[in-house]
Amino acid sequence: QVQLVESGGGLVQAGGSLRLSCAGSGLTFSRRNVGWFRQAPGKEREFVASLGWYNANTNYADTVKGRFTVSRDNAKNTVYLQMNSLRPEDTAVYYCAASPQRSVISLKTATEYWGQGTQVTVSS
Repeated sequence: QVQLVESGGGLVQAGGSLRLSCAGSGLTFSRRNVGWFRQAPGKEREFVASLGWYNANTNYADTVKGRFTVSRDNAKNTVYLQMNSLRPEDTAVYYCAASPQRSVISLKTATEYWGQGTQVTVSS
């Protein structure tokens, strides 16, 4: 059974930092594109960041570029999202995602598994 379990969310003041973790079981992250999406109240889910399985290429939404960093620990089969300089508009439920195995398609358009989400709230 495949599970993606996020942790690390919480309440933080604007300008602060959080690190989200996504632990995978029943699948191997090193063979999949992995990353993060988020959904704010009343808005559609949007792409945040991804990390490619083949060459570790990273991709970020313009709104988080330079502030967020996605990474992966293959030994722990865990994906991380380091979030710095947080803003109130970053408030959302953050979801971890993984593509089909050895996918050559962007995570934005080819997502097979999702986590349950973790709440991030940034106060002004």
